Amino acid sequence: MGPNSELRVFSGTSNPKLSADIVSYLGLKTGEIKISKFSGGETYARVLENVRGQSAVVIQTCTANVNEELMELFIIVDALKRASAKSITAVIPHFGYARQDKKSASREPISAKLIAELLERSGVGRVITMDLHSDQIQGFFDIPVDHLTAIPILAKYIMSKGLKDVVVVAPDIGRAKTSKKLADRIGAQLAIIHKSRPEQQKTEVLHVVGGVKGKTVILVDDMIDTAGTATRGVETLRQLGASQDVYFVATHGIFSDAAMEKIKKAKFKEVVITDTLPLPKEKQIPEMKVISVAEAFGEAIKRNYQNLSISSLFD
Repeated sequence: MGPNSELRVFSGTSNPKLSADIVSYLGLKTGEIKISKFSGGETYARVLENVRGQSAVVIQTCTANVNEELMELFIIVDALKRASAKSITAVIPHFGYARQDKKSASREPISAKLIAELLERSGVGRVITMDLHSDQIQGFFDIPVDHLTAIPILAKYIMSKGLKDVVVVAPDIGRAKTSKKLADRIGAQLAIIHKSRPEQQKTEVLHVVGGVKGKTVILVDDMIDTAGTATRGVETLRQLGASQDVYFVATHGIFSDAAMEKIKKAKFKEVVITDTLPLPKEKQIPEMKVISVAEAFGEAIKRNYQNLSISSLFD
């Protein structure tokens, strides 16, 4: 896009490598900003270059430090708004609180809706994100939301491996739609794991709908958090005669609690994620493959700035 563009891209502290890759794709320099903490723990941000009348983008993903990162994002956006930026776009590769998108019990919050309202109130005019836990979150916003998907990127990688007799498996009914999209792209069959969840974050697998015997399995989810669903699922799939070669594919690699131990024990052929979240060194195992989504986000930012179609990226 060139250094003289009126587009300014700033990075929060959550995933500097992805931010740098996005800015590099755009042919720009990362906007200058000072981010620090006061002695009492409050976040401070100051934009160090002129943004008056210009289009500003802030890149900030949500990791395990989600509360700190969201507050940092709100403060950066407020600084840009008060510096008279013409427009402010928040690029949030992994959208925090996305799993709290409805009331599952009485007197619960709908936290994803609250985050949407806070983003708007802070001054965000557009959000670009990827593979939300549920599509309905788009409707929580009264501003445009560009909901990107990593499915084409993941499908391209899977197809490059030349696998035979492949079945794509959804870990639950809620992931069936996403899994079907991947299956269609790679020309594979679809199966679904039917399960019940008697307690929060505990999974009991009941049975598999669809044929998996003798098949190479691609297990698909939007995120890998505790990895309990996947590891229990792979046990069931192998008991039903699936190949030992099971691939676990997801957009967001959170890997909380004992996720890595479970993944190692499950003996996946590969665990394929994207770089929407940074992957610490202690979680970089040989069977882990990280695919970059920088080009997808960079292209979405560029097309927004140039008033071009974004949906055509995924057709």
